[in-house]
Amino acid sequence: MTSRDDLFIKMVLDNWNNYVRRADELFDELSDEQLYAQITAGRNRGVYLLGHLTAVHDRMLPLLGFEEQRFPELEKTFLTNPDNVNAELPGVPELRKKWKEVNKVLSDHFQKLKPEEWFQRHTAVSELDFEKEPQRNKLNVIINRAGHLASHYGQLLFLKSRTVV
Repeated sequence: MTSRDDLFIKMVLDNWNNYVRRADELFDELSDEQLYAQITAGRNRGVYLLGHLTAVHDRMLPLLGFEEQRFPELEKTFLTNPDNVNAELPGVPELRKKWKEVNKVLSDHFQKLKPEEWFQRHTAVSELDFEKEPQRNKLNVIINRAGHLASHYGQLLFLKSRTVV
């Protein structure tokens, strides 16, 4: 690996870490009541996005070949189905705890990866497909998921200015 590869990996991970940190701070700042509010009329609630992001990050563990998901029970509520105000959701404190745990576990795994491992295929791509499309690697997953997180972070910012009645 070249120093250019190391630099690129650092840039991607710095972006990822910045958005995880910003989301952590925002989830800590928002009250449970604010998180139960809809972002805007007819849109997801903050609690749904907290669960959704936790479930997405949890699915990264097996996708990157690290370990099995820790919270597969979140998939049906937060990935398979859209937000539903009548759905029974885990409590905000439980979701906050799972959010922090899954991101800590991911961070620990990220720190152990060697630079060349970032450019290896992730588990959702076959060896044959990877030969044709080597950009379908572990680092590209982080780029994609950081963009996903950034998008939902932008939505969640609307909750800061909402007064819950």
